Amino acid sequence: QITVERVGRPELRDRPVAVAPPHSDRAPILAVSSEARREGIFKGMYLGNAMKFCPDLVVLPPNPGLTEKGCTLLARTVARYTPIWEPSRPGHVYMDITGTERLWGRAKDTACRIRREIRSSLSLNGTVGVAGNKMVSSIASRVMSSEGVLDVDHGRESAFMAPLKVDFLPGVGHVRQRLLLEELNISLVREIAVLDMGNLKMIFGRQAWIVHQRAIGIDPTPVHPPAAEPMVSEAISLPGDENDDHRLLGFLYSLIEKCSRRLRARGLMARGVGLTLRYSDQIEVTRRGGLSHGSNLDPDLYAVLEGLFFKACQRRMGVRYMRVWFRDLSAPSSQLSLFPVIRPGGEKKALLNRALDCIRERHGDEAIGYGRAA
Repeated sequence: QITVERVGRPELRDRPVAVAPPHSDRAPILAVSSEARREGIFKGMYLGNAMKFCPDLVVLPPNPGLTEKGCTLLARTVARYTPIWEPSRPGHVYMDITGTERLWGRAKDTACRIRREIRSSLSLNGTVGVAGNKMVSSIASRVMSSEGVLDVDHGRESAFMAPLKVDFLPGVGHVRQRLLLEELNISLVREIAVLDMGNLKMIFGRQAWIVHQRAIGIDPTPVHPPAAEPMVSEAISLPGDENDDHRLLGFLYSLIEKCSRRLRARGLMARGVGLTLRYSDQIEVTRRGGLSHGSNLDPDLYAVLEGLFFKACQRRMGVRYMRVWFRDLSAPSSQLSLFPVIRPGGEKKALLNRALDCIRERHGDEAIGYGRAA
C-alpha cells in the first residue's frame, strides 16, 4: 500500500511511513517503508511505541481497495512474461521464467525489463531478486539497500546466505532468534549451516532438517500459479458509514439477488458462501459458510448469509463496504435421485424466482424485487 500511495502523493517519498489503524496507540503496525525500518520501526509494533521511536512517522490508515488494485495491475504485467507466476503477500510475486530465454533473454535481463515496464507503466518502484529457487530470490529482493535487480548465480546460493542474519530464514521468528542467540550464541546463517542436527532439533524440532536446507540455500518449493476457481460475487460501497442492521441486511439481500440471478442464468448451484465487511476504520472481517445442498434460490442463500452477517458484524463501528461471493459451483444432476430430499416450499421458491427472472429480463433489473432489499 505504501508504494501505491506514493504514486499519487509524492510528499510521502523518502519519508518514514507506516500503515496502521488510526485512533489507537495499541494498534499494530501492518506495513512499514524502508525509511521507517531504518528508524527501528517494524511490522507488528504498537503504533504508540513507533511514534516514540520516530516522531516524524507518517501513519496511513489501511486501504485494502487501493492495495488490491495495485496487486491486480502488477499481476497483469508479470503475466505477459510467463504463465507460471504466483502471488505472494501484497506487492510480491514469484515468477518461473524457465524456458523463456528465446523470448526475453537471460533471467537477469528479463528481470530488468520487467522492472522497467512496471516503473514506466505503473510508476511503481521496487526490487527484483533472481535465483534458482523462491526462497533465495525473495531474500535477494529484501537485502538490497536500493531499488534494482540482484542476481544470485546458480550454485552460489549457500555463499549468498552465509553472511545474512538468522532472521532472514523462513521459520526463524523473534522467539527462535532469541533462543539461538542465548542458548547457542548464533546470529548468522552460516552458523546454522554448520550446526549438527541434534542442536538444531533442540530449537526447531521436526523442522530442523528443513531449516538446515534453507540455511544452505535449498528450497524445492515450486511456483504455484493462482488457482482459477469459479466464483460469482457482488460488492457494494455504501453511501455512508452504516451501523443499522436492518439497512445492512437490505443491502445484503440486494447483493444476493444479483448473484443468485447470475447463478440461475448459468445453470449453476452454489454450496460455498462468503461475506466480507469493511468498517469505516478500514478493518475487514470475513466469514465463510456452506450449504448442505447446492442452491441458487434467493431465500436459501440469504438464510446462510444472514447467519454469517451477525457473526461478522459485532463491532460498534459503521460499515462502509460489503461483498458476498459463492463458490463450489456445480450444475444440477441430470439423473433423478431414488430418494430425493424434499424441502418444504422448495418448488414454490423455484417458481417464484423463475417468475422474477422473467419480469426482470423483460422490464429491467429494477422492475421488481423483494421489499427487504428496497
